Amino acid sequence: MSTVQTNDTTILSSTESTTWISEDWLSVWVGFLIVGLALANLFGPDLIGWVVTTSVWTDPALALGTASKAFAWLGGAGALVTTYLALTVVLTLGAVLLKADVKRFALAFTAVFWIAYASWIAGSHANLAAVTPADMQKFGISWSLKLTNEGGYIVALVVGLIIANFFPRFAEWLKEAIRPELYIKVAIVILGAFIAVTAAGRLNLLSSLVLRGAAAIIEAYLIYWAVVYFIARKYFGFNREWAAPLASGISVCGVAASIAVGGAIRARPIVPVLVSSLVVIFAVVEVLILPFLAQTYLWQEPLVAGAWIGLAVKTDGAAVAAGGITEALILAKNASEGVHYQPGWILGTTATIKVFIDVFIGIWAFILGYIWTNHINVTKNADKARAIEIWQRFPKFILGFVLTFLLGLYLALGTTPEFAAKLPATIGEANTFRVIFFILTFFSIGVLSNFKKLWQEGFAKLAVVYVVSLFGFVIWVGLLISWLFFSGIKPPLAS
Repeated sequence: MSTVQTNDTTILSSTESTTWISEDWLSVWVGFLIVGLALANLFGPDLIGWVVTTSVWTDPALALGTASKAFAWLGGAGALVTTYLALTVVLTLGAVLLKADVKRFALAFTAVFWIAYASWIAGSHANLAAVTPADMQKFGISWSLKLTNEGGYIVALVVGLIIANFFPRFAEWLKEAIRPELYIKVAIVILGAFIAVTAAGRLNLLSSLVLRGAAAIIEAYLIYWAVVYFIARKYFGFNREWAAPLASGISVCGVAASIAVGGAIRARPIVPVLVSSLVVIFAVVEVLILPFLAQTYLWQEPLVAGAWIGLAVKTDGAAVAAGGITEALILAKNASEGVHYQPGWILGTTATIKVFIDVFIGIWAFILGYIWTNHINVTKNADKARAIEIWQRFPKFILGFVLTFLLGLYLALGTTPEFAAKLPATIGEANTFRVIFFILTFFSIGVLSNFKKLWQEGFAKLAVVYVVSLFGFVIWVGLLISWLFFSGIKPPLAS
């Protein structure tokens, strides 16, 4: 069976898979494992309190620590080594299940982990991360970029971009462990429990966000897809084989949508490959720009900003990561004005939007597959689109997100007060892993973005369509819809 390797997904030339577990399912089980080990703390043993945490620092010796004081004896360096070893073991076992080159994966992941985490530590330096005047006085510094320590995401992204564009051989060597879709999906599964615990006391607000998110998605994508498809066909002369995956990649959900739709309409593998490459490039651009625009112009409407990021950024990894940066920047901006919001709500809004978008992928791929096989590319022996394809194309990590969310909500609301009181610290340990998977995602996105190589592959015309569509109306329609559905709604104030 021949395959074509994309930036983060392998497109098979038939419907059979070469492995019995996909990255999608693997992300669910890894996420469940981490949440399950964290919840063991509710019943006695603290199984993951050794995971490394990073604080804002000027003295490197004080940068690292452990999530639980019970493991303080490990020290920061010990916690970092322990975290590396644990992740290497778990993800290498995952590589075995995916039938990857296990030795290459383990070696490449070693480099990926240490470079990415070093970027996170660098991004936590006080001159990048300190927010308030009190923080700057505490660290004895006269200036700060006020990025919070989540500015480390940007550092990791930039380091990845440098490697991709100036050290392409090294980037190629790292490729086996450059799996941003896997890393971000694990993070999203864990995020479900974190959002549930954060939102447990504000169910009215949570239900409002869910309903508004669903309505926003339906309205946005009924506009997005049709307009992009029309532009690609009418003004740039693309045929249907190119226009459908391109419209899906720009309007629905980037890489996953372009691949699912490409398969559904039986496009040649090169079509979703090039569209996916474009998606990754522009996702990097958006991550570098949109959070700062949101901080500048939407800091007084935090949930509008979160929804806008979810609608505008076209990959799960970049969108949720950009939502994290946006939340950090806006919380810092409001804190400097004396307003302290609870963390998690802006990122939760972005994640909710992305979950609804991802649910839409399987349905949309089935609809287009039915139209193509029955009305456009009709052949005598053509395989008919089947309803089961909705399940086959459904992103399984969403199930993980929903299940960890429901479990966290039950534990927060359906148990004794004493039990529920221990839950935030317990889920906090799992959330520390979520942050680490975010870091790996940012670094991986950077390493995949070799601009020169992608440009040489000859998709300048595709890029023009993407620029016109994304910056001409997708971002602004997304902003308008976000404003219509989320303006005036504020996150709860921190107690």
